[in-house]
Amino acid sequence: MALRVLVVGGYGNFGSIVCRHLIDMPGVELAISGRDPQKLERKVAELGASCERWCGDAMGAGFTAALRAMNIQLVIHTGGPFQGQPYAVAESCIEAGVNYCDLADCRTFVNGIGILDARAREAGVVILSGCSSVPTLSSAIIDEQRHHFKRINSIEHGISSSAKMPGLSTIEGVLAYAGKPIRQLRNGQVHEVMGWEDLTLRKLQNLGTRALANVDVPDMDIFASRFGAHTLSFKAGAGLKLGGVANYLFALGMRKGLVRDHRVWAARLHRWGTWFERFGDGKSAMYIDVRGVGLNDQPLSMMAQLTALNDKGPEIPSCAAVALAAKIARGYLPEPGARPCVGEISVDEYMAAINDPQNLGLSVMFSDGMR
Repeated sequence: MALRVLVVGGYGNFGSIVCRHLIDMPGVELAISGRDPQKLERKVAELGASCERWCGDAMGAGFTAALRAMNIQLVIHTGGPFQGQPYAVAESCIEAGVNYCDLADCRTFVNGIGILDARAREAGVVILSGCSSVPTLSSAIIDEQRHHFKRINSIEHGISSSAKMPGLSTIEGVLAYAGKPIRQLRNGQVHEVMGWEDLTLRKLQNLGTRALANVDVPDMDIFASRFGAHTLSFKAGAGLKLGGVANYLFALGMRKGLVRDHRVWAARLHRWGTWFERFGDGKSAMYIDVRGVGLNDQPLSMMAQLTALNDKGPEIPSCAAVALAAKIARGYLPEPGARPCVGEISVDEYMAAINDPQNLGLSVMFSDGMR
């Protein structure tokens, strides 16, 4: 029996990528939902007649009944921004007895999902938040190499995107904490940095030098408990240095009260960013630096980098949900409950879901205190 999957926001930036992978996946029957009937019909026509649709508000009262009527078994929620969003979609899934995952990378949203744990367990469903680059893939890469370390002391990681602009909702989400304090860890103590500030340059393999700044992600809470790290930081930036400078100046404006509504400026920055896309190189990457002690009690460092070419970067956050759907369709039964999506998908499963080795590659290198 095929797994019936509903993608909420299926005509959006990330939702479209998820649907493109799922429409021809063996053992999966795809349905999409959205609030705009014209966009919904265009996407259904693009995907083909085998794709069902439901037009409505997934956060509204009618969503539970729609899930039951369509016999949906897994909901993939791509409708960001998740900053400040309630758990209404997940709660409807619990009420309907449907498994759920989302593409959120909002720290409070992902790490607060446990509030639904008791209800999800009672309903016998799994509610997985953060089924995306962070924390799903970032934690999977470290999990795979964890056996090399006797102790992990610090994890510094980040993402540098290509110049191609993501959807407006993504821009709204990442600018929500511009100029606001972000809790990180330094030597075991909580250390506050300001969002999109502390602009730095980092040289990335095959990408040259990129501008990066402080960004808030769920990993800042998860990695302390999962890996025992005492120093944690995360940075991100656009493919063009000009974008990093623009985000930095915006953050200063927010912090000093010169800018009030980040959503108005998100639309402007999104529009301006599309003007400069042609100057980008189409390359993006996630990097992870892990430092600690090896099994021989000597210092050990790991440097991992997942590189995407030809503007394939958006495949990375989108395909954690694709990998999860494929795994469930093959018979995987996640343990019921509500939690961040870590430990559910391996690196190999993730890369198989993307299935584009010509444009995506992962490198992992180690160095010890003797070198």
